[in-house]
Amino acid sequence: MSKELIILAVDDDMINLKLLKSMLTKNPDVKEVIEAKNGSDAIGQIKARSDIDLILLDIIMPVMNGLEVLKVVRSDDNIEQMPIIVLTTDETKRSEALELGANGFLMKPIRNNDLIAKINSIIV
Repeated sequence: MSKELIILAVDDDMINLKLLKSMLTKNPDVKEVIEAKNGSDAIGQIKARSDIDLILLDIIMPVMNGLEVLKVVRSDDNIEQMPIIVLTTDETKRSEALELGANGFLMKPIRNNDLIAKINSIIV
């Protein structure tokens, strides 16, 4: 990673969210981790903040799931280039997430080394 990143972590499970934040904040390249508890909250954060560098997006969530968030982001000219890594326990969602424009995919449970490697492969 070449700069201090601001990352939006989106997950309806507070334990997963805290775990992601804990992993990310140990990395000196991560300046801030913003949390969102569902897709609707995530869209609000994305539209409110122009400084987000990357989204870590759970797929299975109430209110608005991760695939719906992907559709919204990829159809908005102002944010369509936002890098998104999808996180899920459901391997069957991989191809759909990638077809909808996800930049990467990680299976839960997330391991720190895998997470950092995936972020590094997307943020250049």
